[in-house]
Amino acid sequence: MTRHALTVIAAAAILAGVLLHAAPPGPFFPMAVWYSGGTARAPMLSPVGPDSEAAWRKDLASIKALGFNTVRTWVEWSAGEAREGEYRFGQLDLLLKLAEEAGLKVIVQVYVDSAPEWVGRKFPDGQFVSQGGTAIRSQAAPGFCFDHPGVRRAVLRFFEEVARRASASPAFHAYDLWSEPAVMNWALPAYIPNAQYCYCPHSIARFREWLRARHGSLEHLNGAWYRTFSSWDEVEPPRFGTILTYADFMDWRVYIGEKIAADLKARAGAVKSVDPAHPATSHAPNPSPVFRTLADGMDASDDYLMKDAVDWFGTSFYPKLTSPDRDFPLERRALVLDMVRAVTGDRGFYIGELQAGFGVHGTVTGNPITGNDLELYAWGAVARGARSISFYAYYPMSTGYEAGGYGLINLDGSLTARSRRAGETARAIAENAGLILASRPVPARVAVVFNPLVPLLGGEQAYGDRRAIHRAVAGYHRMFFERNIPVDFPSARELTAETLGRYALVILPCPILLTSEMAAVLEQYVTDGGRLFVEARPGWQDERGHASAVLPGFGWDRLLGVRETEVLPVKQVSVEWGGRIFGGMGFVERLEAVDPAARVVARFEDGTPAAFERAAGKGRAIILGTFAGERNATDPVAMNPLGEMLIEWAGLDRPAMKASTFVELKRLAGAAGELVFLFNHGTDAARVQLDLPLQRAPRLIREVVTGATVASNVAGPAAAAFRLDAEIPPERARVYRIDY
Repeated sequence: MTRHALTVIAAAAILAGVLLHAAPPGPFFPMAVWYSGGTARAPMLSPVGPDSEAAWRKDLASIKALGFNTVRTWVEWSAGEAREGEYRFGQLDLLLKLAEEAGLKVIVQVYVDSAPEWVGRKFPDGQFVSQGGTAIRSQAAPGFCFDHPGVRRAVLRFFEEVARRASASPAFHAYDLWSEPAVMNWALPAYIPNAQYCYCPHSIARFREWLRARHGSLEHLNGAWYRTFSSWDEVEPPRFGTILTYADFMDWRVYIGEKIAADLKARAGAVKSVDPAHPATSHAPNPSPVFRTLADGMDASDDYLMKDAVDWFGTSFYPKLTSPDRDFPLERRALVLDMVRAVTGDRGFYIGELQAGFGVHGTVTGNPITGNDLELYAWGAVARGARSISFYAYYPMSTGYEAGGYGLINLDGSLTARSRRAGETARAIAENAGLILASRPVPARVAVVFNPLVPLLGGEQAYGDRRAIHRAVAGYHRMFFERNIPVDFPSARELTAETLGRYALVILPCPILLTSEMAAVLEQYVTDGGRLFVEARPGWQDERGHASAVLPGFGWDRLLGVRETEVLPVKQVSVEWGGRIFGGMGFVERLEAVDPAARVVARFEDGTPAAFERAAGKGRAIILGTFAGERNATDPVAMNPLGEMLIEWAGLDRPAMKASTFVELKRLAGAAGELVFLFNHGTDAARVQLDLPLQRAPRLIREVVTGATVASNVAGPAAAAFRLDAEIPPERARVYRIDY
């Protein structure tokens, strides 16, 4: 990296550090455990009795002594307002009081998915309704539909009351307004197959208003949907698919994603109307570009939209959630953290729930969570720009199908070895909060575009798997992760010429659905000097489900200089490029050049052209007639040769690091210094030799985990560098703090 680039990084870090979030005096990084007083599992609450104060004070003292500086407590609607208008926050009041005594800050998780019974009595038409017309009777969960005006007012009043109570305490730090947002939380009526929500009259009315804004007139809606409505009162969300068009399905699912984000924004507005000073946060169950789609019946939120509804957005992180066969491999753990960093735009994120103990689901138990695991998880999040981490939970779950699982300590209150290790990590992170919070990840020069609309292709009756683009993104991430090259994942719906201009390479995987706006900005990126790598069948369909007359679509036959002549379905195919071979899947797209400037750069195993390159304006573009990213996810190849080809083609720099086995490298850069992170995820010690340029000569270098001071061993003009020759123990992290 050049000195000029390092200067730009420092300037960007200074600007990014100007955040409008209230915080305690001085740099403060909340390192929390989930604890509400007693052993009740969230969202349930332990009753306050004569012995509660002493027992809770003892627990908080232990939490503080371990090394944590924050607790994440919770309030929930059914207990907090069991009778309309009578707000009872005894547990919260006591915990805030005791936390202040102990010198701990408090994040308050607000739950409204467990609703009090009076809501159903007062608003009998407030139940969730499936597409088949079945009303869901709440059993505390899932509560009632937020689209009902009365339910909405009651929910927002509860948030306002929580804000009044919490913000009065000096111990209070932040709100989390929605844990793992979804259309309907905490309930899965399995007797309704393929259920979607909500089709109550209030949800339908809200959808109609959205359609009015989107289409402008009933005439335009009829044209888009191929319908003959004579009144807006006839318009409803689709309940099933037809052979005619699926534009109605596209509108409905895009609306649901926007609605969930708008609902989160309404919650934030409620607490901000009372307390504008404290941060409002929320966290997803996982990053949507890794796991979820807009087509999901229950969980169709789009994290790219959710991030803008609150001050801080983030994710849960459960690498060993339940059964061992579902454990995240290293590449998946890295993808989740890299994705939440990218989705939130490097402004920082909250880890709302970090798995603290082994998982349980009924009679299924997961692999142990170790102290080494928690060190790698926590520092891994920090290395990507996390701004808070909450370990879930202090006590194991005391009841429910997760009973006995996920605890940092034992249910009898005795500490564990991993709780002590987690506390040591929490203390080290908090002690270095100043530099951490003033620094940002080194900007990525590679972008893998994620298009949330692709899983909607085909509509309600789509065959196949809607998560092909998720796998494609994962496959490309793996190619660069193995080489320690950072990657961004911009949403195709948020692309601009300015944002794309920072990248030396843009990859467009699974591009089978595009909009004219997406196509135009990506074409401008190329003509402005960028390098665009596109997979098969770009622009096959648009956001209405209409097929392009020519492929590549949207005029890209001119940009790429080729046209599709035939497409063949394949399970697997091999591609040879410059003497290197890699795999593809899904399609073999037969392409012919329509411009002599388009030249063949790769061939399929039968010798036919697999990829063409063409110069356009100041840049260049390559189209590959198969899906290589998805193949590298389903059938991964270590150090996939395609990754090397793309690095060379885009002229990307590689980090100057050698290691005896794979070691993950991350960097945070700021005006006052840097943090260099080395993660040895393997079971053998790793010898690492590293040579990184710095903004200027360091004043001090210290390894944070062990506390050891590191000799610079660089002098003279080359002193603005960090050179290291060290052994990293197995399954451990090393964090080098470099102060200028």
